[in-house]
Parts: sequence; C-alpha cells; structure tokens
Amino acid sequence: MFSRRTALATVAGTSAALAFGGSPAVATTETEPLLPTGRQYRVASGKQSLVVAEVGAELRSWIVDGRPVLANHADDSLGDSHMGKILLPWVDRIAGGNYTFQGTAQETPISEHWSNCALHGLALFLPWTPIRQDRDRLVLGCTLYPQYGYPFMLRFQTEYLLDRNGLRVGLTATNIGKQPAPFGSGYHPYFAVPPSVDQAKLTVNASTYLINNDNGIPTGKAPVAGTAVDFRSPKPIGPAQVDVAFTDLVRTTADSTLAEIEAPDGHKVQLWADENHKFLAVYSDDYPDPGRPARQAIAVEPLTSAANAFNSGDGLIVLAPGQTYRSVWGLRTV
Repeated sequence: MFSRRTALATVAGTSAALAFGGSPAVATTETEPLLPTGRQYRVASGKQSLVVAEVGAELRSWIVDGRPVLANHADDSLGDSHMGKILLPWVDRIAGGNYTFQGTAQETPISEHWSNCALHGLALFLPWTPIRQDRDRLVLGCTLYPQYGYPFMLRFQTEYLLDRNGLRVGLTATNIGKQPAPFGSGYHPYFAVPPSVDQAKLTVNASTYLINNDNGIPTGKAPVAGTAVDFRSPKPIGPAQVDVAFTDLVRTTADSTLAEIEAPDGHKVQLWADENHKFLAVYSDDYPDPGRPARQAIAVEPLTSAANAFNSGDGLIVLAPGQTYRSVWGLRTV
C-alpha cells in the first residue's frame, strides 16, 4: 500500500550565518514552550498571516481574509506526510538509497522501508535559524554538513514574503564545499479542501506525467491527453486517488498558474513556480492519521527534479564549489 509517511531519522545540523542589509528583528522569547516543530515565526500583511516553523522550515499556516488555505497539524505534534516541509537536497525517492556521482558510489539511509528508498532529502527535521524577520517577510537559514551517503556541504536560505499578490517563497542554495554536489529542491504544502477532496476541482497545466513502478520510481513518461490524470481543464477529483508527478509544465508568463485548486465552496488557490521547477507532484491525501481524516486536503508540490534524479539525471542540478542556486514559487487566492 502506498504511504507518504516515513520515520526519517533526525539529522544534526547547525544554522547559517548569512549577511543581510539592516538589522534583523526576530520575534522570539525564551519563555516560549518547546514544541516538536520548534519555534513558530509569524508575519502578516493586510488580510494575510503566515506561520513558519523552525523545524524543516515548515509552512504551518497561511490565512487569507480569515480563511485557512493550508492544511496543518497541531503545533504540539510531530505531524505526518511531510506536511508543509522543505525538501533538500533531493526530492522524492532515491531507489535503494544508492546512487553514483562522478564515479563514486554513495549509500544513503533508507527512510521509507516499504519502497526501500531514501525519501525527500536530509533537511526535513533540521532546525532553521532566523536571519531576518520583518512585518511581512521572514528569512531562515540552515547548513547541511557532509555525512555518509551525502559527503557535500550546502548552505540554504529560504524567504517567505507576503505581498499584494499573495505568498512568495524563495530559496538559495550555495555549495560551500570543495567538490561538485548533486542537488534538487522542492516544497510539500497541503491545501485544505473541506469537507472532502472528492468535491474539489483540480487544474494542472502540464502535458506529460511520469509513469512509476510499484516503489514510486519513474520508469517512463506519457502524455496526459485522454488519461485519468488529464487536468488541463478544471475537473472534479471525485473518488480518484491521485498520486502523480507532472512535467512539461505550460508557462506563458513568469508567474503563470501551474495548478489551481477549487474548494467545494468556490474558493480557489493558484500555484506558480519559476522554470527551475520542472515537475509538479499532486497527492490526494488518501490515508488517515490519528486526528486527521483522509481526503480533506490535497498536496501540490513544486519540484526541480523527478523522483530518483540522483540516478536518472532527470532534472538533476549539479552545484560547483561556490555556486549559488536560486528559485522562487508562490501562491495566490482567487
């Protein structure tokens, strides 16, 4: 049975100390309770408010005009299904936890045992340190140190900005090591569609989808035309279990809508992403967890690469020593 859950081992890390102009104003206090998701950082602008957690730079909450757009979990729980997490330095799966990079074989810990894969990278449970916090903007940083199976060193910075267009999320990744590093990035937001995904409508502006084997590893690609995953026009999800990665995304402008979710009450949220994001994964949240029924949210994930890219090279980014990668994506409501 397919499951998004994993018992991913916590990886030790320390924070980045990155320079920004001006003096950061970080809202933290020593009297805050210690939560499984760490400190909760809050920013707001007009009718929008945002909460990002310290652990995994997790998108905890985005409320627009009093309406919660994101599904989340209690702040005193670990959470599940990678809800709201940032995915670094790879997305989705590495088959068998094994890959070869520039002639050297690497073996990463298996974190999803049903598929025998290493899932969603190494930053899911790292603490992210605040670099700057303004009224409507939050910048967090994190350093990933070399370890067995990933002997590379990267420094990350992610920015969350609320403006008149909605939520804008930026990422920079700098190779601060002495050798080239394989890399991929993504985010894992879940969108609330009460009372059920079944009554929601989905649009995905993509012409191709990935065909996976039973372990979630791509074996090929196919056109969406004429298939059950053709969402190029708004279509009710109904009882379908959707768990698919799309590619050949269709853009006409820099902030073209790549996916739109229309809740049963007519509220819509749109996702856009820059051209670094070549893939978009969609998952209809089919398996319940304690305190969270199934199919009351849908995950739409902007990704730079396909599953198993460390082996296939499909979307793989290679950062030279000293090189910095930048990407941006965002959300808006309609």
